[in-house]
Amino acid sequence: MNFHKEPLIYTGEVHLNVTDLEKSVNYYKEVIGFKVLEEEANKAVLTADGKTPLLILDQPENVTPKEPHRSGLYHFALLLPERADLGAIIKHFIQHNVRLGASDHLVSEALYLSDPDGNGIEIYIDRDPSVWHWEDGKVAMSTDPLDGESIIAESAGRLWDGLPAGTVMGHVHLHVAHLPETETFYNALGFEVVTTYPQALFMSNGKYHHHLGLNTWNGVGASRPSEDSAGLRSFTLIYPTETVLKEALAKVEALGTTAESFGNEKLIEDPSGNRIVLRVGN
Repeated sequence: MNFHKEPLIYTGEVHLNVTDLEKSVNYYKEVIGFKVLEEEANKAVLTADGKTPLLILDQPENVTPKEPHRSGLYHFALLLPERADLGAIIKHFIQHNVRLGASDHLVSEALYLSDPDGNGIEIYIDRDPSVWHWEDGKVAMSTDPLDGESIIAESAGRLWDGLPAGTVMGHVHLHVAHLPETETFYNALGFEVVTTYPQALFMSNGKYHHHLGLNTWNGVGASRPSEDSAGLRSFTLIYPTETVLKEALAKVEALGTTAESFGNEKLIEDPSGNRIVLRVGN
């Protein structure tokens, strides 16, 4: 099943503030394997397939370095189409001496790294949903060592040539201030809790293992970052129909949230100040 298309609600492009646009664009092209879709003086739009924005980079005029112990981005997660793709990028990272973390989460196999501003990045592949273990509405996840050798072996003969065209924004993981009110907020937007960790919730639509990760690892009550701090500017949630989107908006507005309109998009903030763009379709 494809968990990143209608009729589900799923994650779209992520928008980051960066301190040095040229340095960041080079990093995301050369290390991660993005292509540049659009570029102007202080902004770049990056893509995997040459047409769909996945990452937007912005250098505000008065940008400041990423602030510690704040709400905001923990990581954004790029979902690759095949296990062999993950093997190919592991070989690419080894060749370029890129520092990595790695985990087997039972439902997925994942790599972790950070961009020049300290923004977290996950690159992963999903195991087939038929082997995910569900019990009482919760999916089993773990943090086990990754079998990198078998992943690399599966990519035998495949050279890394940038992110595959089928790469999508698999999920977004956020630092938040308080879990109970955050759960209520994202529940109103159409997501349900599918697993929990210490000080963390994982939520999805349509029984994915998670479209959203939410944690208080930067401290309960963490304050929001400054407006022009490097880090998360916004992320996108994509709805299948106008009706589903309007229902979600009505629910979060009943919680006291105010939505701004920008063309066909709505902009809201979660209780921790994380901005979310809501829209229908791609």
